[in-house]
Amino acid sequence: MDTEEKMKLVMRPPSQELVTEGGLRELLDSEQSPRHYIGFEISGFAHIGTGLSTTLKIKDLISAGFRPTIFFADYHTWINGKLGGDLEKIRKVATGYFKHCFIALGLDESKVDYVLASDIYDAEYWKMVMDISRNTSLKRMLRCITIMGRKETEATPSASILYPAMQAADIFTLGARLAHAGMDQRKVHMLAREIAPKFGFEKPVALHSRLLPGLQGITRMSPTEDQLIDAKMSKSKPDSAIFVHEPEKEILRKVKKSYCPEKVAEGNPMIEYAENLVLRDRPLLVERPEKFGGDTEFSTSSELRKAYSSGSLHPMDLKTAVGRELSAMLMPVREYFDSHPEYLQELNNIKITR
Repeated sequence: MDTEEKMKLVMRPPSQELVTEGGLRELLDSEQSPRHYIGFEISGFAHIGTGLSTTLKIKDLISAGFRPTIFFADYHTWINGKLGGDLEKIRKVATGYFKHCFIALGLDESKVDYVLASDIYDAEYWKMVMDISRNTSLKRMLRCITIMGRKETEATPSASILYPAMQAADIFTLGARLAHAGMDQRKVHMLAREIAPKFGFEKPVALHSRLLPGLQGITRMSPTEDQLIDAKMSKSKPDSAIFVHEPEKEILRKVKKSYCPEKVAEGNPMIEYAENLVLRDRPLLVERPEKFGGDTEFSTSSELRKAYSSGSLHPMDLKTAVGRELSAMLMPVREYFDSHPEYLQELNNIKITR
């Protein structure tokens, strides 16, 4: 596979932004198996934005020759007060339920390196965190705390100031040449790129995936950063998210209730899920009686958006098609956890926080 083919794989949906195209091309030309990294807080059940979207992109990256690392950020989760701030619970869920969600989706340990953050944190790491902090203004750090899923204006513990420096240090410690995350993590990637030369590292290429909207949708045409944080899928709002292990009946119930205004494609979660999760790999089949247009296949986003915006595709038909596809894509996870119920049990008695 040549470099251009690999670049197309990297930029397939749900990818939204690459910083920079030239940097990625140079990386692919110079390294056979460059290191990739994506980090996760362990804050509860994995939804399709966390699990399914990430898995699809990691499979693209594997095909393009990358060696991925899924990084379970236990200290970061602890700082952010998730899972009740219980570090042992965080670690248990990280290496149990969370890891096995990705394995169930097809990312076994022969394909991906799974790393628990605290397992690699040593004196040199903490020295790097302090050194990054010494070379970054307090104002810049405060701007970066939105990577924690919180607004700049929210009251946060003072330990939050360490969070961006730790995330940048994670990238350098892992030797990651490609830093991968949702668009909400962009600020820390830019910080890492800016300071990398000061520490003798190559600037990491930054790949940002589209944030999938929650089932309640984004109601403004040009949402602010804070509104995007509020509108993305949230574990603390169960009906805003489809969790990867959920029964088919629950998936279809949530999809049926979802925000999907007639003739409005922009900010419509059903359109977004179709574009970023289904159409990247196969057509979306809409099944309906002949009197309502008959069965129709949509192969591209533009075809789907045009049909929906014109009114020739009804919201309920779209919901039915997308719900069916998502349920089919998540079937391996349901079957996996049916056979391994102990991993789901870990979270049953833990309050899920934002």
